[in-house]
Amino acid sequence: MFKNNLRKTLIILHDLAMTVMAVVVTFVVRFEGVNFDERAAHLPVLLPFFVAYAGLVYWFFALYRSKWRFASLPDLFNIFKAVSVLALTLLVLDYILVSPQFYGLFFFGKIAIALYWLVQGFLLGAPRLAYRYLKYSQSQRSHATDVTTPTLLLGRGHDIEVVLRAIEAGSVRKLQPKGILSPRSADHGQSIRGVPVLGGFQDLARVAEEFQERGVAIRRVVAAPSALAPEAHPEQLLAQARRLGLPVARLASVSEGVRDSEITPLEIEDLLLRPTVNIDRSRLEAFIKGKRVLVTGGGGSIGSEICARAVAFGASDLLIVENSEPSLHRILESPTVHTGETHVRGAIADVRDRARLYAVMADFRPDVVLHAAALKHVPYLEQDWAEGVKTNVLGSVNAADAAVASGARIFVLISTDKAIEPVSMLGVTKRFAEMYVQARDAQLQGGPDGVRLIAVRFGNVLNSVGSVVPKFKAQIGRGGPVTVTHPDMVRYFMTVREACDLVLTAGSHANGAGRVRSERNEDERASVFVLKMGQPVRIYELAERMIRLAGFEPGQEIDIEVTGARPGERLNEILFARDEPMADTGIDGVMAAKPVFADRARVDAWLRGLERAVDAGDRAAAEALFEEAVPDFRRREHNFAPKRVIPLAS
Repeated sequence: MFKNNLRKTLIILHDLAMTVMAVVVTFVVRFEGVNFDERAAHLPVLLPFFVAYAGLVYWFFALYRSKWRFASLPDLFNIFKAVSVLALTLLVLDYILVSPQFYGLFFFGKIAIALYWLVQGFLLGAPRLAYRYLKYSQSQRSHATDVTTPTLLLGRGHDIEVVLRAIEAGSVRKLQPKGILSPRSADHGQSIRGVPVLGGFQDLARVAEEFQERGVAIRRVVAAPSALAPEAHPEQLLAQARRLGLPVARLASVSEGVRDSEITPLEIEDLLLRPTVNIDRSRLEAFIKGKRVLVTGGGGSIGSEICARAVAFGASDLLIVENSEPSLHRILESPTVHTGETHVRGAIADVRDRARLYAVMADFRPDVVLHAAALKHVPYLEQDWAEGVKTNVLGSVNAADAAVASGARIFVLISTDKAIEPVSMLGVTKRFAEMYVQARDAQLQGGPDGVRLIAVRFGNVLNSVGSVVPKFKAQIGRGGPVTVTHPDMVRYFMTVREACDLVLTAGSHANGAGRVRSERNEDERASVFVLKMGQPVRIYELAERMIRLAGFEPGQEIDIEVTGARPGERLNEILFARDEPMADTGIDGVMAAKPVFADRARVDAWLRGLERAVDAGDRAAAEALFEEAVPDFRRREHNFAPKRVIPLAS
């Protein structure tokens, strides 16, 4: 902090000194003899006021907020605007106030003001560009002495320019750009920041061979985001690179400031999704920064990412609650939760143990509780239904009640799209947990504490435990077959990062009162939020594309085997029930559901019945209670595909 303040102070002093110098140089060049002496006598009186005013103008145009190392056209344009304002101010003062009132002649004059405008712009802009060039030269010398990897960069000009700036700035290391491949024919034969554009993506093999003939072995290909867009046919690019034995990486988290950049291996799942939703980082920082955050199930695939995002957005304290000691140890040892100043600790506790959960939360006193602990695999819960009730229903009740009792400001239940018109025990247990959260939230509405309880639904998460994508990757790695339960089954998919950021976004909205506008334009309090997941993906087509991305041909080199839908599965997932209209939150990526739930007394009666059914091992009684609470559950036998094996089409 001290170093940053010192740097900013030096920049301010530099700019103010250049302002004094610009005025003096203008007078020396423009005037001479008696004219100069007469004006110079007044400078000690006028300059302090003008310099103070100039400092305010520079602050208004953000000259102090940009780093000189990354000085660019936007920074020069800000200088242009600031200097123009100062010159116009001098013109107004000289022609309207000073000259007719005091001197009877122009103190500056039009020529002097135009000269000042040029000198001032040069004195502010030139040092910034010189400093940037100095840093660039230093990085080039350092780059030349480092062990670097000859690399080809793939993508459109704008993306590649950002990549090259990241390399020059040192935020991306160990890469030596030898050439660029661009999908735009207009770029071919040109160069970007001194690196030649050698052709299109289809020329990868030719370009690599030409470098080999010159004694330079290309050892890596780095793809910018535009190279991975569907219209660029990245699967063909990946297949080419694999035939050549070239590892393909992608550049992640690059902005115009070329900070926080990283090179990561290109995974198949990077090519499977629609563009992700842009996250409002400032909103999430305002929601999480300085808060005490508790995450149940924090060692799981979703919970661990939520923990990492809580740290990234500046939580003061993070408590990870897990019933699995290995999972808790793994997340506590992960670097992702130790990158900031958040105080991180863990607790072994099962959400089924109400007394233990109350004690943990009472001791920690969280501001935000994110409840990710759950059992989520459909076949297992169809078999061991009582375990699903104990964790997904009773465990969620315990977590919500403990959060309220501990004084938390917001409780977020992680739910699923399978909770809508449920056909499985997973879906109905999650739907019932949502209903409890809604009833509890409605009960507390208008209370003095202002606590909110909400649920957030989303679909399948890539690379989460049990996700179809790692399963398909493993099957392809073994040579097949890839197993699909039904050729017409479709699912929604999100990345883990996107899902967790949108969960926090929904929590931030609810924490701000969570009021939405319904289709009937009625102001309502939302307690169930739904993440927008784009278009659903047909699982059979997903399998075909993953096989092709791995360099094989489906049906010839690797077979796809259709095994038949399992109990509790349905062909299409939905996000809103028929009697649950959508409502707009005004936030990109997040919708809300109009509240549809029973009152607290009725929900409690159903809960007592479920506890008795679990204790007695009476599945029929539990399902009867679910059918009463969630009428759509009665129709489940009509909603999923029958179990049958469909032969693979030739």
